[in-house]
Amino acid sequence: MVKKRRRKVEPPTIHPKNKYSESPPDFALLASLYPSFEPFVFYSRDGRPRIHWTDFNATRELTRVLLLHDHGINWWIPDGQLCPTVPNRSNYIHWIEDLLSSDIIPKTCNNGDNVKGFDIGTGANCIYPLLGASLLGWNFVGSDVTDVALEWAEKNVRNNPHISELIEIRKVESCPTFVKESDNGESACAESNLDLSGVEEQAVPSSSSPFDLSIDANNIYHGPPVLLGVVQDGEKFDFCMCNPPFFETMEEAGLNPKTSCGGTPKEMVCPGGEKAFISRIIEDSVALKQTFRWYTSMVGRKLNLKILTSNLWEVGATIVKTTEFVQGKTCRWGLAWTFMPPTRKIISPHVTEKKNLSFMLEGVQRQFSAIDVLHSIESFFHSTGASCKLNSASFTVDITASKDHCNAILKNEVNDVDEAAGGKHLQETSSSSSCFHVPLNSLSFRVSVFQQIPGTLLVKGSLQHGDIPFPGLFSSIFQQLEADLSRKFCREKATT
Repeated sequence: MVKKRRRKVEPPTIHPKNKYSESPPDFALLASLYPSFEPFVFYSRDGRPRIHWTDFNATRELTRVLLLHDHGINWWIPDGQLCPTVPNRSNYIHWIEDLLSSDIIPKTCNNGDNVKGFDIGTGANCIYPLLGASLLGWNFVGSDVTDVALEWAEKNVRNNPHISELIEIRKVESCPTFVKESDNGESACAESNLDLSGVEEQAVPSSSSPFDLSIDANNIYHGPPVLLGVVQDGEKFDFCMCNPPFFETMEEAGLNPKTSCGGTPKEMVCPGGEKAFISRIIEDSVALKQTFRWYTSMVGRKLNLKILTSNLWEVGATIVKTTEFVQGKTCRWGLAWTFMPPTRKIISPHVTEKKNLSFMLEGVQRQFSAIDVLHSIESFFHSTGASCKLNSASFTVDITASKDHCNAILKNEVNDVDEAAGGKHLQETSSSSSCFHVPLNSLSFRVSVFQQIPGTLLVKGSLQHGDIPFPGLFSSIFQQLEADLSRKFCREKATT
């Protein structure tokens, strides 16, 4: 009897509706068609055409020719402005398309059949309105605060007359006409990369607490208005979207030496980083409620995603949805919420075992790298007798564990054979190099390690088959793994 080859479960990559899901950009073809792009293309030893991702001029020209060649969009930005990647931004657009086409909330927006979106901080690149209007015929309002961003966003809209009537660029005044009393009594300006089957969908909890965002007092957003003070009276939108300032300082923004996407301090940085900025969107959404059918934002750190999701339940969101955008080696998350009443009952994800879990290792000590963590993961499971197959090229470990192996982990019966913290590593064992069969009644899963920024690693776990023989064990084991890795590799947080 011939055994069926088990289908591999791959991590999420690119939205199936994305133009580049089946055929990535062909650099050689683009270089032959667009002479201005040709000087940036070189060929590696394997004969593949490549560009230097650390060269801002190369990435900008790539974005220009992709928008022109694949979308018929004329586009440019001046030096130093944030340069978007077209496939990644398309993922976000298509995810919102999935949200709008779903039947979990009423399709009640007073715009007829015309979808209307709001891009918070559209930037000089104006990428989301241009893609949304070009791909799907959506109407957009794109907001921004700096003169350079507004000038170039308007230029990019005017240079595309076939969609220019669909896009409005709106200036955000530095201080709105209303004030909000702060907690200390002082007045201050009230600032204002996947289909739905792969999206985490959460039902509203049975109770909600008063609005109380868990942000440090020194990291509260105090910038220009975001939604309140920008959205006009009587306006209704199907959604808002945002590529927030991910970082707290420009030094933090420049830690990745492998890419150069440009970006000004206004685009990249705000006090409190993305958590503070998205928290302001949440605060504004509480006031605006059903002015938008969906509120959405990109999130750069998994830890912040968990905190923000918790905050959304506290403020009374009826539905919260998350997804993951993976483009190359970069991971981002999408966060969406609504105050609309659900049209159908939603099953809480806590009722069934999640097949994909992840956590972030932050504050990894400098002497350790992703490969150290990968070897430690292997030894963590191998010490219980579980079968492990480490692939150092793809930074993955495939694990098959029986119920006894799982129980040994949960009972802290892991033999401490890992010496990664001391500079020694386990070698790939004979079981790693042999055929990796999955016994019956066993838990089979893959653990992957991704580099985020220096000192931060993303660890993901994915069940490798549809049937879950031991419900609840996978998530419990993953929690144990997180605690073990944090103890071995992360700096202890200073106590106050």
